[in-house]
Amino acid sequence: MLENTWMMSDEPDDDNEASVLLQTRPKTKRPPLYKVLLLNDDYTPMEFVVHVLERFFGMTHAEAFEIMLTVHKKGVAVVGVFSHEIAETKVGQVMDFARRHQHPLQCTMEREE
Repeated sequence: MLENTWMMSDEPDDDNEASVLLQTRPKTKRPPLYKVLLLNDDYTPMEFVVHVLERFFGMTHAEAFEIMLTVHKKGVAVVGVFSHEIAETKVGQVMDFARRHQHPLQCTMEREE
């Protein structure tokens, strides 16, 4: 996408009118963001989910508890929105941590619309 910038020239043209110069420069586009989602299961303890939210997403205990209840009641909750690389890292960290503690907790990511 290009952004146009209009500039008036100091030198008049033959008709004694100022001429307009068109200068184009690329307009930078923000990279897409990704939602990190936590999915409910019937086996992972609620306390473990709260701990994951505090540890990997920097939530307070109260915030983590609220999100955990949303996951429990609705089956899924957005736990953060990040760049692709950060979202991917968070998903990997949560999945590895859950696996190491023998919990089937699932964490995924999807592009934010």
